Amino acid sequence: MTELQQQQKTITWVDPRPQALQALTMSGLDYLNAMIAGEIPAPPIASHINLEVVSVSPGEAVMAATPDESHYNPIGSVHGGFIATLLDSVCGCAVQSTLPAGVAYTSLDLNVSFLRGITSDTGRVVAHGRVTKPGSRAAFVEADIRDESGRLLATATSTCLVFTP
Repeated sequence: MTELQQQQKTITWVDPRPQALQALTMSGLDYLNAMIAGEIPAPPIASHINLEVVSVSPGEAVMAATPDESHYNPIGSVHGGFIATLLDSVCGCAVQSTLPAGVAYTSLDLNVSFLRGITSDTGRVVAHGRVTKPGSRAAFVEADIRDESGRLLATATSTCLVFTP
């Protein structure tokens, strides 16, 4: 057996609890735009999967992530959890972009279809989430992930609970 070379990755983040409270004082769209502008730190999960919020508009969110070998499963490709996390994030932020101050959301379900394998060679992938039906109690969302050449890699549908904490 050849000698295996161990690698390291350092992840840093800011405690998200103060920002979660701040989110309730702003519309979802304003909060997400403040995050894009760097005025509010990204959530800790962003550090884990190299996630960036690219843009938001009412009912839509675009995010990107760059997978690396630390995201691999035992068979040598990017773990489905990376893909599901990116899709869940973009779906949730699409819903958040529709919410007024004082209203929150959480995922109720996520149905993912993995269409093509992803490796570190795939490079940056872009996820687009769209609210298909907003609501005061539940919102319905669809999303996809594409590589930089536009090839469809995965799709998802999600339902999010909308509530006042």
